Amino acid sequence: MVRPPCKGFDQGRRSAYHAAMKADRLYFTGDAKADALLVDEPMALLIGFVLDQQVTVQKAFSGPLELNRRLGTLQAGRIATMDPARLEDVFRERPALHRFPGSMSRRTQELCAAVSEHYGGDPTRIWSEAEDASDLRRRLLELPGMGKMKADGLLAVLARRFEIDLDGWDAVLPDHPTLGDVDSEEALASYQAAKRARKAAQQAKA
Repeated sequence: MVRPPCKGFDQGRRSAYHAAMKADRLYFTGDAKADALLVDEPMALLIGFVLDQQVTVQKAFSGPLELNRRLGTLQAGRIATMDPARLEDVFRERPALHRFPGSMSRRTQELCAAVSEHYGGDPTRIWSEAEDASDLRRRLLELPGMGKMKADGLLAVLARRFEIDLDGWDAVLPDHPTLGDVDSEEALASYQAAKRARKAAQQAKA
């Protein structure tokens, strides 16, 4: 079943994902406010996944909270139309929001521009207007900065943590551990340990 586009947050910010969802935070950062923002503000979740590259999960997903503090907004349209040099300065302000603030400020702005142009600035339309899970995967892969691994992780989060109601999840969900399996601080530690082990094994084969 495809749910209609969200009109706002009259029933609380979590309704932007799914009216029946039970999650009130994601256990990605160790900071309760940063974790809650990923649930309260859909754009924060998308930005976190874009930043989740060559830094720890904790660093990537705490970035949206700090970006919001520095800018006063995470609205896609406002970030998309910012002076790129100013946005890069915001990313570089100490402590820098990412190991590579220049490239990540550009990717974040490109993401926001795509959400603004194709979804009217409302990131919830990416999943609320998807025909099925395969269509949602296609939409995610079209977003700047969202490659296959990130899209797989975000699909798992939307399906398992936020219970987005779409047909065809079994055909697109990855069969390996992802951030969608993280439902506690202990689960995050286990996920990161398994990821390090996989990386070490791959390097040993190279």
